Amino acid sequence: MDLLTQDEYKSIAAGLDLPTGAFIDGSFRPAISAKTFTTNNPATGEKLAEIAACDAADVDLAVEKAREAFEDGRWSKLHPSERKDVLIRLSKLLTRNSRELAVMESIDSGKTIFDCETVDVPETIHCLKWHAEAIDKIYDQVAPASDDHIAMVVREPIGVVGLVLPWNFPLLMLAWKIGPALAAGCSLVIKPAAETTLTALRVAELAMEAGIPAGVLNIVPGGGADVGEPIGRHMDIDMVSFTGSTVTGKRFLTYSAESNAKEVVLEMGGKNPAIVMDDAENLDRVAQHLVNGAFWNMGENCSASSRLIVHKDVKADLLARIKHHAKHWNIGDPLNPETRMGALVTEGHYNKVCGYLSKAENIVFGGKAENGFVEATVVEVADNDAVLAREEIFGPVLSVIEVSSFDEAISVANDTEYGLCASIFTANAKRAVRGARAIRAGTVTVNCFGEGDISTPFGGYKQSGFGGRDNSVHAHDQYTQLKTIWIDLSDDADEAVS
Repeated sequence: MDLLTQDEYKSIAAGLDLPTGAFIDGSFRPAISAKTFTTNNPATGEKLAEIAACDAADVDLAVEKAREAFEDGRWSKLHPSERKDVLIRLSKLLTRNSRELAVMESIDSGKTIFDCETVDVPETIHCLKWHAEAIDKIYDQVAPASDDHIAMVVREPIGVVGLVLPWNFPLLMLAWKIGPALAAGCSLVIKPAAETTLTALRVAELAMEAGIPAGVLNIVPGGGADVGEPIGRHMDIDMVSFTGSTVTGKRFLTYSAESNAKEVVLEMGGKNPAIVMDDAENLDRVAQHLVNGAFWNMGENCSASSRLIVHKDVKADLLARIKHHAKHWNIGDPLNPETRMGALVTEGHYNKVCGYLSKAENIVFGGKAENGFVEATVVEVADNDAVLAREEIFGPVLSVIEVSSFDEAISVANDTEYGLCASIFTANAKRAVRGARAIRAGTVTVNCFGEGDISTPFGGYKQSGFGGRDNSVHAHDQYTQLKTIWIDLSDDADEAVS
């Protein structure tokens, strides 16, 4: 898709009809309490809309309608090819409205229109298409048994699912969850982040247009205490999938234990290492990958390369190249297609990132912050015990740790409570494979930054993940139950019946 001009994007933004109500049982409605909350443009501070501020009563209503839809089979019992057709129609509607969605995403989150147009919206559509096409290609199984028995292992939709979304990739994380959940036949109660609600509501409207039945996809906006916790504790929700911080994610395990022992899948934080060894080839290209990994989406990315673990013999050369490439990551108006780094999502989060910057003792370059924008920043830390090396900043800050050997690099990489992603740069194939196996992370990339693609599972070790994976066919597992059907074919069984 060709990008427009800044003025053209601003014109589209000015003409948007922003959704504001909760979406329950196929229609928009105010919160039962009639309360609202304000959503603002992070880049300008401008008020965008007053959104329905839901609470436990709205969650109860959404769950009731989702349960009705699940039990009567209007979606859960459709032939897989029929569900596929509907999701393909939804993908086409998203494509038709992609520019509107990109602009809405940008003004609501502070993300650059460049990223929204070239990454977030196209990947959202691709994700839904991929899971739609997988619906009628995932087979059940027949287990080995005697000649007198048939043992079938079948998948069934898990039921009513609560989906709790983050604010850093509102559209894409919505797709990561609703794609496999709808493909499985579940009914959904979705809580978008209060900071970024608009595109989820618009997708719900398009989903109804595509033919997803009323009650199957419900959006309940609001805060964590008012909506997230009631979802986590609800006795009639069968499973919750959450993406967000580790601190918040752990609460859903408590909510489950104290309610109905619902299944929980968590995708949480990361402090992701990027190891660069002394034999890494083409340091200029390495620097490009590191800059992309650290500063893409303003560092508001759970898989961001936030720790650079670099061999002492190449550190100075590599830092010089990183500084050169980081100059191209300019900050500015997110609706300017030339801008590569937009505004941090809220004033509170901006202040948090600035608080980390104030603790930096050795800023290699960057470090400036103003009016919600933080420039690309690299800091050197004394060792892996430094606060900036251990805590997830969730901003455009890369912490540099010097090492002297491969074994030391692996040890430092694993010295963290997190285990989401990692990278290793080396020209030695054996070292690359040994390192990838030794690092305790859900995704390890070699000589690049990345997360894999829709065909590869995404999730973490340790306190970065729990209970399952997003993406790939493995994502369908968390939204289904396995059932064994054991059939006795023996003559004795026939005689017993007679």
